[in-house]
Amino acid sequence: SAGPRDRSDSQSRRPRPHQHGSHRPDSQTHFRTFKNQADYKTIIQTTSMLECSGFYWGPMTVEEAHQKLEKESLGTFLIRDSRQKDVFFTLSYRAASGPISIRINFQASRFSLYGSKESFESLFKLLEYYITSPKKSLTRPCRKVQLQSLQELCRRTIVETCGGEKIDRVPVNPILKDFLHSFPYRL
Repeated sequence: SAGPRDRSDSQSRRPRPHQHGSHRPDSQTHFRTFKNQADYKTIIQTTSMLECSGFYWGPMTVEEAHQKLEKESLGTFLIRDSRQKDVFFTLSYRAASGPISIRINFQASRFSLYGSKESFESLFKLLEYYITSPKKSLTRPCRKVQLQSLQELCRRTIVETCGGEKIDRVPVNPILKDFLHSFPYRL
């Protein structure tokens, strides 16, 4: 569900959201200002984690996303910047009928898919929910780089094995524990 293009769509770098009351002339963005510091921090943290995830494609048109997913297996998904005003991200995935894109709403400090009553404190918890749901709408991320580092593969295996909420029980040094905590999701 992509909308009309705006000035920020033509920029090559990711537009940065700005806080309520900040009027930086150098930051052109179509994103609304934030109502509170917590929402600002959530979006900044989510964006940072997305950039590390491998399945965040940044500025991408609906046509480009659908073309990328056309030959992928059922349930393969990616996250991209939304072209809709006041929406940060869009989920594009390969459905039985072909590629589909759905806006990801962020309201009242929670993430939800457009038209869904389910909401989550984290975008990654939303994705995990739809991966593990009986409908299996989402199955695997479409990563920009197909070959991941051994470090990333190990982190994912540890998180899949013990769960992100049990990372503190894993017998590893504090530096490795921090690395595990930096992306504690089964994606």
